Amino acid sequence: MTRDNNVLGLDIGTTKICAIIAKVTDEDIAVIGTGISPSLGLRKGMVINLDATIRSISEAVSKAERMAGRQVDGAYIGIAGGHIATRESSGMISVSDHEVSADDVKRVLQEARTVPISSDRTIIDVLPKEFIVDGVGGVKDPVGMSGIRLEVKANLVIGAVAAIQNLAKCVQRAGLSINDIILQPLASAEAVLTPLEKESGVLLVDIGGGTTDIAVFREFSVWHTGVIPVGGNHLTNDLSVGLRVGARTAEDLKIKAGWATVNQAPDGIIPQEILAQQVKTPLLYREVARIIEPRVMELFMLILQELKERSLLNMIPAGVVLTGGTSKLQGLCEMVSDMLDLPVRQGCPQGVSGLSNTVTDPSCATGVGLVLLAANQEFTASPPKPPTKGFMDRLRYWFGEFFEMSR
Repeated sequence: MTRDNNVLGLDIGTTKICAIIAKVTDEDIAVIGTGISPSLGLRKGMVINLDATIRSISEAVSKAERMAGRQVDGAYIGIAGGHIATRESSGMISVSDHEVSADDVKRVLQEARTVPISSDRTIIDVLPKEFIVDGVGGVKDPVGMSGIRLEVKANLVIGAVAAIQNLAKCVQRAGLSINDIILQPLASAEAVLTPLEKESGVLLVDIGGGTTDIAVFREFSVWHTGVIPVGGNHLTNDLSVGLRVGARTAEDLKIKAGWATVNQAPDGIIPQEILAQQVKTPLLYREVARIIEPRVMELFMLILQELKERSLLNMIPAGVVLTGGTSKLQGLCEMVSDMLDLPVRQGCPQGVSGLSNTVTDPSCATGVGLVLLAANQEFTASPPKPPTKGFMDRLRYWFGEFFEMSR
């Protein structure tokens, strides 16, 4: 294998680990290697078994490296899970020299961080919604504008220190350095949302195995992110219990014969070739749908409740984009559209070339998005620059000497 300047997006999920290696040039972002392995050490996005998670990460990355024919040293990591939360904040500063500079923007974002949080939590990121210059709001990039007062309205992304430490520890012990840690719904959005949707107002729903991530975009900014404690694994578990079959059989039934509602399901018997050998008696499509429907309704009722509580339902005229593996459930888009009275579509990853046919599945949205976001950062043939001050510095502080020892 040869070493080269490439980017690795690593989606560490509850159900699977997805590694995507892409070659970035001025003209193109080409996927050259992919690897997927079962995720055996996480629950609801949080590490519960270090060794199992390390093995799963190593397996996925090794597969991607073999396909690409080269090794990678660093990775862009997606983070999600039940420990992630958002909180609105604001900041205000006096502008230096009566013209907003990049340093002024950094200072006002830092000011937005100065909120009290418990010692076991940390601010992962600050997502600006709008800047306000001398009372004039709706500004997306204030650099160069004249003014004496700069304000920002933002969302703080907050996570559990221990959960982030454990995730980073697994990546490092799998032999990778961490180039950046990115909120998973932001990565998925980069891969599946259009600029028009981000401008008009859209809800992204990324249905993972253990949890579902949601994000509201409007005017090209993130207005809200959230985590719903229901995911695709809940549907599988319901089928396993309701039909008295193993988890693997239940997963196959969900994928091959599952429908979002009973009314949508065909009125017939599931062909025997779809059923596993352990299912001996005839099984109707509607029997499977009758088990799936309540859990799907629960998920989207929780999403609807969160939108209403935050007065966001009228801010998404572009509708809803569903992604993640469970978004492929038959009839789901139609069910959600009827429930929310909004246009709904399935989001498949776009924006890459090369082995793009291997990553067009909605379950690869986060991995592709991580690669796209990584490509937007400076990437040259020279050695990578040290991470800028901010989250990664705090991560090193939490780890103490671990980062240095593991290099």
